[in-house]
Formats: sequence, C-alpha cells, structure tokens
Amino acid sequence: MASVNKVILVGHVGKDPEIRTTNSGDTVASFSFATNSGYGDNKTTDWHNIIFFGKTADFIKNYVKKGAQLYIEGRISNRSYVDKNGIKKYITEIKGHSVQALQKADTEATAKTTYVPGQDQEDDIPF
Repeated sequence: MASVNKVILVGHVGKDPEIRTTNSGDTVASFSFATNSGYGDNKTTDWHNIIFFGKTADFIKNYVKKGAQLYIEGRISNRSYVDKNGIKKYITEIKGHSVQALQKADTEATAKTTYVPGQDQEDDIPF
C-alpha cells in the first residue's frame, strides 16, 4: 500500500534564515516557522524547523526575512545525531520543496512571490 508524507503550512518566519553551503556547492536554508491554531485564550503557537535545499534555498536566501508570511509545502523528516557529549538527539523538521511568499517582512523589498522547482520564474514580480 502506498503512503503519504505531505505537509502544508501557512505561518511566519521566526528568525532570519540560516544559510549554509554544502561541500558540493548547494545552498541550504533553515529557519524557525510559527503557525497558530485556536482562538482567543485557547490560541497556541507551534514552532517548526524548516529546511530547503538548492535553488529553493537560494530563493529563501535572497527574499525571505524574519516575519515574512509564507505558504510552504514539504514533508516531515525525522533524524538523529550524537552531540559532543555523547548524547543522542532527535530532530523533527519539515523538508520544504516549494514556498510562496504571502506577505513580505520588509516593506521596502520586492521579490518573486513563489519558487517551485522546475518552473521558470520572472525576477521582477513584486510581493
């Protein structure tokens, strides 16, 4: 039987993305992402670890800042590692594959609104 692992999130970037480059030269962008649920006194915020790779990460690097409202599609990924003290740590993150800016964080900036891998994009589309 087939299985599905798909996540759709709409929320806000919690901090400016952290940008790294792999040994092979690919860009990696990671950031915290807040989503809200509930109303009034029952409103809660969930924080997600988001990671993008390649050209989508380049889009994040160039156009996404703290506070930006985004629509993200991806999948849940779980991994573990052993820290410097020998303690095994577990991480759950969303490996994003497409992103759409719903609102910009910086009112002075203009940028593309969407990056979907494999689609040609115009560089001058404002938010």
